[in-house]
Amino acid sequence: MSFDINNAKGVFATVDAAIEATHKAQIEYYVNCTKEGREAIITAMRGAVLARAEDFAKLVREETKLGRVEDKIAKHQLTAAKTPGTEILETQVWSGDNGISLGERAPYGVIGAVTPVTNPTETIVNNAISMLAGGNAVTFNVHPSSKVVSAMMIDLLNETIIAAGGPENLVTMVQEPTLETLNEIASSPLVNMLVGTGGPGLVKAILQSGKKGVGAGAGNPPVIVDASANLDLAAAGVYGGASFDNNLLCIGEKEVFVEEAVADAFLDKLEEVGAYVLTAEEAEKLTEEILTLDEFEGAKPCTAHEISRVWHPVKKHVGQDAGQILKSIGVKSDTRLAVMLVENDHPLVHVEQMMPVLPVVICKDIDEAIERAVAAERGNKHSACIYSGNIENVTKFGGRINTTIFAHNGPTLSGVGYNAEGTSTFTIAGPTGEGITNALSFTRARRFAIAQGGLRIV
Repeated sequence: MSFDINNAKGVFATVDAAIEATHKAQIEYYVNCTKEGREAIITAMRGAVLARAEDFAKLVREETKLGRVEDKIAKHQLTAAKTPGTEILETQVWSGDNGISLGERAPYGVIGAVTPVTNPTETIVNNAISMLAGGNAVTFNVHPSSKVVSAMMIDLLNETIIAAGGPENLVTMVQEPTLETLNEIASSPLVNMLVGTGGPGLVKAILQSGKKGVGAGAGNPPVIVDASANLDLAAAGVYGGASFDNNLLCIGEKEVFVEEAVADAFLDKLEEVGAYVLTAEEAEKLTEEILTLDEFEGAKPCTAHEISRVWHPVKKHVGQDAGQILKSIGVKSDTRLAVMLVENDHPLVHVEQMMPVLPVVICKDIDEAIERAVAAERGNKHSACIYSGNIENVTKFGGRINTTIFAHNGPTLSGVGYNAEGTSTFTIAGPTGEGITNALSFTRARRFAIAQGGLRIV
């Protein structure tokens, strides 16, 4: 990857320099750029990213060593095309005998944002479109393992914004991102809002900052396949969703609970669409290969909470192809997804593994499946899905799981508009409640009240 990060537009050596430049740009942007002008800039950003989606997909894979290029292309296209712009910022009007009041959306100003290594440039694009649509500017503290490709995206966005008539440095980043630079961004008096896409530790830090925070936390999305499901549809959806970008996305299917009556048929269908179903012996070997247990615990824990606390994915296997992971235990396959039949207390059921290795648990009925799925989701309020032809089962599970995204008869990716209706985001803010974030999430409400019957002409 040949790129001079030192000369990239919008990339600064220090936090202070980045934030001061962003602050200056935001004031100029808000004062001088109309809503129509913002939309023109965002349209230009979309076009620039779409034109180079394949390039950035390859560059992200090259630097991070995670995921699949073809799926990263799709992610860049999705975020560029389906992240809402200024059209979502609607004005509210109240009119009566006493006058007129207007409800408008105003920017916070400078936003400090943190991006994950799993979706580095995709999150930059998504956040930048949403934040600029709301009149803000943003300084990113990107994941260190994706700093070069992130700088390339920041450079591209700055060039595009300037060419479209906007000021330079509306989108910036710190050249050498660390925990210390994140703390500096969080404590800067010029930063009015913090946005984090990552694990629970990051969300907790944002919420403790004393500033307005939007936090997208971890997920462990469960899937239910009940006895009434279309098994062809379920197998295709689970295979495609759980293997997408090697299951790096927090929205991706992480475990399946299938009713006993259709379990064997469902596993057969998974094999038919391309999954590799491991034998019991292979499953045991693979578990030992891809998960590690904290040494101080000494013994395998027996509850879901303990399992998620002490078991961790082995880093070298995170985000890698299923065939490569299977090769580590002597299995040769070109599959996109490895599947293993396990008991409910298996650590893969309760750990967000971020690998194309899917545990399947057999349940005696829908009630047991729902109970186990809710426990596995662990209250993250992130994502879940169900394949079912029984609307009562769908309704029951949807009410119990209480996730931000709930998909029926399709992958959880449907919830962010992938091959489905609706808008897209890579910052799914369950812990702080914004859900599928967009420009509204990064603006504050203002009201202009015209009293004494002013402007009333009817």
